[in-house]
Amino acid sequence: MPDLLAHALIAYALATLLSWRYEWLSAPYVTVAMAGAFVPDLTKVNLLFSSGLVEVVLGIPFDWSGLHTLGGSLISLAIGVVLVASSERRRVAALLGLGAASHLLADALLLNASGHSYPLFWPLSYLHPPTPGLYLSTDPEPMVVAAAVASVVFVATRLRTKRAE
Repeated sequence: MPDLLAHALIAYALATLLSWRYEWLSAPYVTVAMAGAFVPDLTKVNLLFSSGLVEVVLGIPFDWSGLHTLGGSLISLAIGVVLVASSERRRVAALLGLGAASHLLADALLLNASGHSYPLFWPLSYLHPPTPGLYLSTDPEPMVVAAAVASVVFVATRLRTKRAE
């Protein structure tokens, strides 16, 4: 699944670059940002429990795709932030948000037949912003580029660490 790996690599590269500036941003926090990149894809739970099944069980209209939007990601992040110690909540919220935002922005660049993306800013707006249509989620090229960038960041970080010692 090149799409999910690419999202993790993008979040890794961004968080690691930020760790150069902020000393508190250690490896466990980089992992938090990478976990945040998976949040919008919680919609994949639809593979186990279809929206129709949940709708029947709850007795109200329901669709998992709302999780793959700004509003759904914010709710998911809020749940994740509540699960950590209060002293860590700001940092965890920022890093989960960084990962989720990088995911949503990368997906906003996907190629769609309509030329428009999904309602990225839902529930604030139902607007489907235009997309440049750079790639498909199944294309391996974005993953290869993300892996190359993450590798360069990894090596540069190791070199910085050696120089500091």
